[in-house]
Amino acid sequence: MAGSGRGAWIPHATLLAGLALVLFPIYVAFVASSLSLGDILAAPMTLAPGPHLFANFREALVSGTLGTSGQGVARMMANSLVMAMLIAIGKIVISLPSAYAVVFFRFPLRRLCFWAIFVTLMLPVEVRIIPTYKVAADLKLIDTHAGLVLPLVASATATLLFRQFFLTIPDELAEAAKLDGAGPWRFFIWIVIPLSRTNIAALFVILFIYGWNQYLWPLLVTDSPGMTTIVIGIRQMIGTGDAQTAWPLVMATALLAILPPVVVMLTMQRWFVAGLIEPEK
Repeated sequence: MAGSGRGAWIPHATLLAGLALVLFPIYVAFVASSLSLGDILAAPMTLAPGPHLFANFREALVSGTLGTSGQGVARMMANSLVMAMLIAIGKIVISLPSAYAVVFFRFPLRRLCFWAIFVTLMLPVEVRIIPTYKVAADLKLIDTHAGLVLPLVASATATLLFRQFFLTIPDELAEAAKLDGAGPWRFFIWIVIPLSRTNIAALFVILFIYGWNQYLWPLLVTDSPGMTTIVIGIRQMIGTGDAQTAWPLVMATALLAILPPVVVMLTMQRWFVAGLIEPEK
């Protein structure tokens, strides 16, 4: 025990070193967002914050840069927030009843239906990008929020995770609910969903970040500056060729872009961790 006490500082030091390694680039971005372009381009760039922090953040939020056609970061973040929220909520709303049907209902080809859902894991949107775009164009979903969200809503991953949890619910609980007069939907809404709240919270965090970080599909399905998402906007801010990049605004935008996922993660941290470490997982 004494030896283990003397070595207890090693994991703490390792964690602190890892934390410093992760936070240092964020600190550099924070410093760069507070400097002028000349200060950033000077070699070496100072690591002390400058006087332009609030001015750079205000300019980024309101007007963006020439690369985004003057579209402010506030609008781009709103587009990303709508997209991420609808994708996360939509995936959960669709996956809950589909997993419930596969587990608690007995019907012909039930196992085949599950495997048909499971096989779609091998067909992400990047693989079926051309037919998906064709369908979205035929339905006039290009450059709309529906076009951003609907092709990404179906989720075999969420269905699989909910199915695995539903299999741990005792059959006796379903039988008791049936004896009490609870129909399938009442059992689903009043018993199954409350039991799944930690799973729902954990999946919501994962799916929100998934939707927030989408790049390829929003790049294809949006045309107007008013529909640009934050990930696309950051890429557009970086100049190509002889175009000069407004690095203070890019760094300010990058910091703003990480705030919503961080807020969601911190807000739902307790449920997220519980959803990952419960014995059923």
